[in-house]
Amino acid sequence: MTLNQKLLRHSGGLVFWACLAIVWLGTLGQRALITPDEGRYATLSLGMLHSGDWITPRLNNLLYFEKPAMQYWAGAIAFKLFGINEFAARFWPGLTGLLTVALVGLTGRKLWSPAAGRNAALVAAGCAWIVGNSHFLTLDTGVTFFLTAALSGFLLAQRDGADTRKRLFWNLFMWAAMAGATLSKGLIGILIPGTTLALYSLLARDVRPWTRMNWLPGLALFLVLSVPWFVLVSQQNPGFARFFFIHEHFQRFLTTEHRRTGPVWYFVPLLLAGFLPWTSLLPATLRAGWQREPGRFQPRRLLLAWSLFVFVFFSVSGSKLPSYILPMFPALALLLGRELEAMTAPRLARHLIAPALLWLAVLAALPFHARFASAETPPAALHALAVGLGIAAILFLLCAWFAWRALRRDERGLALAAWALGGFLAVTAGALGHNTYGQLKSSKAVAVAAAPLLTPATPVFSVAMYDQTLPFYLRRPVTLVAYSDEFAFGQAAEPDKSLPDIASFIRRWRELPAAAAMMGPGTFTTLSQGGLPMRVVYRDARRLFVIKPALRPMEPISETA
Repeated sequence: MTLNQKLLRHSGGLVFWACLAIVWLGTLGQRALITPDEGRYATLSLGMLHSGDWITPRLNNLLYFEKPAMQYWAGAIAFKLFGINEFAARFWPGLTGLLTVALVGLTGRKLWSPAAGRNAALVAAGCAWIVGNSHFLTLDTGVTFFLTAALSGFLLAQRDGADTRKRLFWNLFMWAAMAGATLSKGLIGILIPGTTLALYSLLARDVRPWTRMNWLPGLALFLVLSVPWFVLVSQQNPGFARFFFIHEHFQRFLTTEHRRTGPVWYFVPLLLAGFLPWTSLLPATLRAGWQREPGRFQPRRLLLAWSLFVFVFFSVSGSKLPSYILPMFPALALLLGRELEAMTAPRLARHLIAPALLWLAVLAALPFHARFASAETPPAALHALAVGLGIAAILFLLCAWFAWRALRRDERGLALAAWALGGFLAVTAGALGHNTYGQLKSSKAVAVAAAPLLTPATPVFSVAMYDQTLPFYLRRPVTLVAYSDEFAFGQAAEPDKSLPDIASFIRRWRELPAAAAMMGPGTFTTLSQGGLPMRVVYRDARRLFVIKPALRPMEPISETA
C-alpha cells in the first residue's frame, strides 16, 4: 500500500467516526421522553438542578434512594449547559455510550493490534443493544461505561509486557472506574469486576493478577472517590443506608418484591437480538473466549468470564429488566474484534446473510402492521413505527450490499465498517420511527395542552396513577393521590407531600380556587358522576388532564386518538 493510499484510508476512517459521532449525538433529542425510566431519571436530574441539593435525590419532590447520584449529577449539569430538553436529558447515556465504543477500540488496539481494536470498535458501534441503550435514558449505559473502563484498565494493567509505570496507571484507572460504577448503580460496581477476577483465576489457573493490582493506592483512590457521597447522604437522611443497601440490593436480587420478574431464560432472546447484526457470530465469539493465547495472562478468558457472569448473575436475579445485561456487550465486542482478524472474506460473507434475511423479513411484514391497531394503539402510531422500520431495513440492506461487494474484493475492513454502519443506522432509524408510538407513553402532548392554563401557583395532582414524564414536561412536581409504588419510602418520610385517598383529593379540590389533575378514564367517570367540577383540556385513550372550571375562561379541548 502506497503512502497516499494509507493517508486516504486514515482520512476516510476519521470521517467515518466523525460522522457516526455527529449522528449518534445529534439524534438524542429527536424523540419525546417516555415513561417510566426516561421520565424518572430526567425528573430526578431536573429536581436536583432546581433544588440546588446535590446530595439528596428527590423524585417528584419526594426522597428517592433507589440508586446513587452519578446520573442525576450528570443530567443536572447537562440541563444547565444545554437547557431543559430531551437532548440534555439523554446526553449522559449518549456520551457514555460513545465513550464505551472508543474504550473498546483503544483496549483492543493495545491488547492485540490496530486491526483488532478497529474491529472491536466497529462491532460495538453497530451493536443494537449498545446503540439502543445509548439513546434511551436509563442508568445502564452510564454504569456500563464505567464497568467497561474498569475492565479495560484491568486488561491493560495485567497484559504481559506492561512495565511498572503503565501497570500503576491502568490499575488506578481501573479503581477510579469502579468508583464511578459504584456511584452510578451501587455495589455491582464492585461485584462484577471482583467476581469476574475470581472466575478468571479458576478458569485460567492464574492467581498472579491478585498480586499486581496496586491495592493500597487503588483502594485509597476508590474510597476517596466513592465514599464521601454515601457518608453525606446518610448523615442527612438516617433511613438511607438500610433502604439503599438492604432493600435496593439484597431484596432486589433475592426476591420478586420489585415485580420485575422473568424466567431464567429471560435474557436469551435479548442477547440474540441485542447482538445484532453480529448474532450469527456469537458462537464463534464465545469459542474464541476459551482459546489460549501466547503468554501467561489470558485476556480472552477474562472477557469470557466477565460476559458469562453478567449474563448468569442477572438471569438468576429476582428482578429483571432488558438493559441489565448491557455490561456484557462491550466484552463480547472485544472478543469478536479479535476473532474477526482471522476470519476470511468468504466466511464473513456467509454471516452477513442472516441479518440481511432478518431485515428482509421485517420489510415483508410491514404491510400488515395495521392489524395490530387498537383503542390504545392508534393506526397513526403504528404507521409511523412501520415507516421507521421500513427505512431501517432499507438502510441496513444497502449497507449489507456494499459490505458484500467489499468482501468479494477481500476488503474486510471496509466491509466491516459498512456492516457496522448498517446496524447503527437501522437502530437509529427504528428508534426515530418509534417516536409517535412512544408519545402514547409520554406526557409531552399533555404539557403542551395544559401549560398555558397553569400559573406557577396552580397545584397539579396525579390521581390514582402516575406518568413519570409529567413532572418533567410540566417543569414542576405533582401531588400524588392514592398512589405509592416506588414513592412509599419518600411518602413515609414526608407524608404531607401526597394525599392518601380519593376522598382527601375531593376535599382539597373543592377548597382550592384553582387546580389541575391527571387521571385515568375510570377515575374521571367516577368523579364526574359524583359531581366534582372538572373541565377536560386533554384526553387520550389512557388518561385525561382536567382543570377546575374557574381556572381560566373556556379553552378548546385537545384530544388525540
